[in-house]
Parts: sequence; C-alpha cells; structure tokens
Amino acid sequence: MRTADFDYALPDALIAQEPARPRDAARLLVVRPDALEDRIVRDLPDVLRAGDLLVVNDTRVIPARLTARRGEARIEVMLNRAEGNGVWHALLRNARRVRAGDELRIDGADITARVLRAPEDGTAFLDFGADEERLADALDAAGEVPLPPYITRAAGPTEADAQDYQTLFARAPGAVAASTASLHFTPAVLEHIAARGVQRIALTLHIGAGTFLPLRADDPRAHKLHAEWGEITPEAAATINAARAEGRRIIAVGTTMVRLMEAAATGDESVPVRPFRGLTDIYLLPGHRFTTADAMMTNFHLPKSTLLMLVSAFAGTDRMRSAYAHAIAQGYRFYSYGDSSLLFRA
Repeated sequence: MRTADFDYALPDALIAQEPARPRDAARLLVVRPDALEDRIVRDLPDVLRAGDLLVVNDTRVIPARLTARRGEARIEVMLNRAEGNGVWHALLRNARRVRAGDELRIDGADITARVLRAPEDGTAFLDFGADEERLADALDAAGEVPLPPYITRAAGPTEADAQDYQTLFARAPGAVAASTASLHFTPAVLEHIAARGVQRIALTLHIGAGTFLPLRADDPRAHKLHAEWGEITPEAAATINAARAEGRRIIAVGTTMVRLMEAAATGDESVPVRPFRGLTDIYLLPGHRFTTADAMMTNFHLPKSTLLMLVSAFAGTDRMRSAYAHAIAQGYRFYSYGDSSLLFRA
C-alpha cells in the first residue's frame, strides 16, 4: 500500500467555496455494493428505513484561529485540543524562536498564554492559567472560524461562514473543524427522517486541526494522527448495541463517528461498542475489519488524505475509485462545503 494509491485529479472548479443553499439541496451519491445512485440529501429519508439508527456528532466548532505576539514577532496560533486546567495543545506558525516559558499575548484580547515547552513539529502546549476562565469570551472577540485551507476568503472567514460551518447538532464546544457530513441536514430533513421511524443519537468527537495535515510519507502506515477527544456515554453505547441486537442498521454521519465507534469497538459485532471517554488517535486503513457502522454518510475527501483512506477501507478501494470518478464526471462538488455520499460497508 502506497500513499500514491489514493491520489486522483480534481478540477479546481469542483472545490466548493460555498455550501449548497438550502443545505439539503446538496447532491448525495449512494454507493451500494453493486450500484451507484445519484440523489440529493433531501432524498435521504427515502434511502433510510424504519428502525435505522442515525449516529451524529454533536461537537461545536470554536473560533480557534488566533494571532499572538512574542515581543514584536507575530505568531499564528491554532488551538487544537483542550488538555484541562487551562492547558491547550496548539499548532503554531512562525514560531521558530519560541521557547519554553515564553509569554504569548493574544491580539484583540486581554489574555496571555505561557509556552510549556518548545514547539516540536509545529505543535506546542500553551497554558492560559487564570485566563482560561476568559478564554471563551476571548475567542469570540479575537478568534476566527478555522476554515480549511482550500476554502479561500480574501479577507478571512465571513459572518456567513460562522453559521455555515456549524451543524444543526452542534452542542459541545471543542472542535476546530466541522463534522462536514452533518452540514447538509435541515429541520425538514430531520422531521422526515423521524417520521420514517429512524432513531437518532449523538456522540461527541472534537475534531482537531490534524484532519487537514497532508501525508508526507510514501507509506501511509508511517503517518501519525493527532489525538482527538471523544465520548460515548453508557446510554449511547447501550442504544447502539440494542440496535445491532435487534438487527437494525447503524448509520454513521461522518468519518468522525466511524472513528469514534471503532475506537470503542469490542471486536464483537453482536455487541459492537463499549462506553468511551478520552483521547483516540485511531487510524483506519484498508485491511481494517469494521464491526460498528453498517453505512456512513460523508463528503468527498482530499487526494492522499487519511479520510480518503478511511472511506476506502470502509467501502472498498475499487468501489471508492469508481465512485470518485463518477462524482467528478457528474460535476459533484468536493470537500467541506461540497456534496455528500452514503457508503454501505463492503
């Protein structure tokens, strides 16, 4: 297996810069074991069936991109993961001279962060100390929505992005990237799904900035994912396990929900998950045996990315090559603000 095996050519015109309006007007490519079917997200209730369990991510994106100063030096800060007690794992740019013990002043907010140790591979741990209590207000005042780098804005994220890059399910603050599969849902779609007899539960996985990091090694197995914090409550685990015991399908909305459930997997398909609370850096590649979700709703992912490898592992590499070739030929819109797909497990 090579990283190059997951490459493909995408015309720039197919990289979505704005979401579909309304959200449920986005296209939906249904990828079954033996067929491809062109739909729109509004059709999702018709594709699901009574008794299905829809598993969504209730993480909320925070305005995690900040500008800081060390003396006169300008440093870009991307908060990545809360570690507790005022400490955050963060990604830094222009930080070659930053050392442990340095104080970083956050532009546009009256707070500082102390560097706990010298940045390594572009990451550092920042201690906001007593200012942690004011961090949420500081982020609202000075932070930016951390849009992916392929969504271009001449003057930075807009007010519309602050709404567009947040899902209907967003509840628990902590993510620096949206669960993009969930961006397509509208109240009307949820009403129709409920009327169809589909059950819905929410889990939490705070998506980190590592989701945007490219693979640089020829062998994808050499790549290391940043850990992300997630939780499956005992009640949620019991709901998932009951669905499987009753022969109902488990439909994950987003790669995040597949990753979290596989991190909590028991290995026994009849009782697929256990409660989970903590960090996971699970990395799902072709050859992985999935025991949790039966289907996954997900957007179209970047070439040579860990997420493209995950969906290839889930639905089959050859099937995904065919699906992506079809999507490109049919003019589907790609990436975070793009169209969606519904993949059935290989």
